[in-house]
Amino acid sequence: MSNAATALTPAIVERIVKGMPPEEAAELLAMFDVIEERKRIDVARTDFLAFIAAIDKNYKFGTHLRRLGNLLMDVEENTKHRIAVSMAPRMGKSQMISIYYPAWYLGLHPDHKVIVASHTSDLAVVMARKVRNLIASAEYKAIFPGTNIASDAKAAGQWNTTKGGEYFAIGVGGALAGRGAHLIIADDPLSEQDIKAGNTNSLDSAYEWFSAGLRTRLMPDGKICVLHTRWHQRDLIGRLLKDSVSNDGGDKYEAFEFPAILNEGTESEKSIWPEQWSLESLQQTRASMHHIMWQWYAQYQQNPTAAEAAIIKRDWIKWWKGDQPPPVEFIVQAFDTALTTKERSDFSVCHTWGVFINDDDGSSNVILLNKIKGKYEFPELKTMAHEQYKEWEPDSVIVEAKASGQPLIDEMRRSGIFVQDFSPGKGQDKIARLNAVADMFASGHVWFPETSWAAGTVEEILAFPAGEHDDEVDTMTLALMRIRKGGLLRLSTDHEDNEVLMRSRRGAYY
Repeated sequence: MSNAATALTPAIVERIVKGMPPEEAAELLAMFDVIEERKRIDVARTDFLAFIAAIDKNYKFGTHLRRLGNLLMDVEENTKHRIAVSMAPRMGKSQMISIYYPAWYLGLHPDHKVIVASHTSDLAVVMARKVRNLIASAEYKAIFPGTNIASDAKAAGQWNTTKGGEYFAIGVGGALAGRGAHLIIADDPLSEQDIKAGNTNSLDSAYEWFSAGLRTRLMPDGKICVLHTRWHQRDLIGRLLKDSVSNDGGDKYEAFEFPAILNEGTESEKSIWPEQWSLESLQQTRASMHHIMWQWYAQYQQNPTAAEAAIIKRDWIKWWKGDQPPPVEFIVQAFDTALTTKERSDFSVCHTWGVFINDDDGSSNVILLNKIKGKYEFPELKTMAHEQYKEWEPDSVIVEAKASGQPLIDEMRRSGIFVQDFSPGKGQDKIARLNAVADMFASGHVWFPETSWAAGTVEEILAFPAGEHDDEVDTMTLALMRIRKGGLLRLSTDHEDNEVLMRSRRGAYY
């Protein structure tokens, strides 16, 4: 009787009750509703997407969210252990992974421990409160009656279940001593403000905290889900995927990308979530970001290395094919230094640039004469700087006054070298500084020798602002801004009375 009843469909029941006495029909319909509710609850316990539908009748399931939900079910079922998911902003990922997924997971494993990390502790606590409140709801208890919040430990950001499970919310950089986790979720752990300002130090901080802190909290056979909008080659997902390839025996992350516009650049463009975002609205967003296309390709298309996103375009690069550089009239030497004790991923760089006159049209141009790039302790850095100054006898030396830059400035000045120091002010972040000299590239006034060492410099410039390193970009912009502001190079858009006066110098490639 029970098996036959569970096979009933609404259409079959409608035919059966038709013509029945009202009281009997009402009783049969009520029985059918109970059976359907039991079926719905049973499915919601084992199917994450059915769980969401049961507790949120208004949830908008896009195709991408169904796929994400299936990936998360694979994690719970131990089919996948490390996933790295990148998705455009406002596409529903945080609600699914930071609220509904931990609640469903703890329903199945009320004795497990879960850590959910976000960029700030405030945001992590907001998500934790929503999970706690969901577990306390009648809809949830109907599905998972055995999962309850312990009355003696139910703070918004840290609470326990009556079965010994735990939910702990934390911001990047927070203390994790004594914590353990069967499931780790890192949802948007990056600082949007820092990255937009060109400050990539927060990327290193997030990676180091994740690797040395959060990752060490994982229990045996534990699982990790990392989700965030892509920003940079060195963002957390970028670093984890690189580690997956280079570190034998280490964590192997599977990557899943969800761009906002599918088939972008073709006639068959379409929105990944048309139920929420029309193609026209996404195209309008893209058009409004025309001046910061690197953010569009990184944030919305999950492609931080797209050539279209570069501030400096490849076809703007001018290559000097001669074995010797042209005779230069003015030499600028620029230094960007790193703290060798803490910033092990950064390099100290010295660029030597020369200003020359193009014989073809009489215009002023600049060419990279030499570069030195390495990781130096301060005594070695000081020696390198003096050697470069002695070799090139530059007309102008400029050093960024950060990290070991200020001590270097002091040392060079004590040696009788006139050094101009540079400290970025408001509105002078890395991106703004490169934009300030972009016209020099676009106008065809910036040259590089056709050598392998210069090719490496060019590739770093073309990858900025989403490339893995930006040390040479910083150094180059110091030199080019000095040349430009010093009136040493004139563009066609400049006033004619901006006369360029320089004395003749020599030049050679090293």
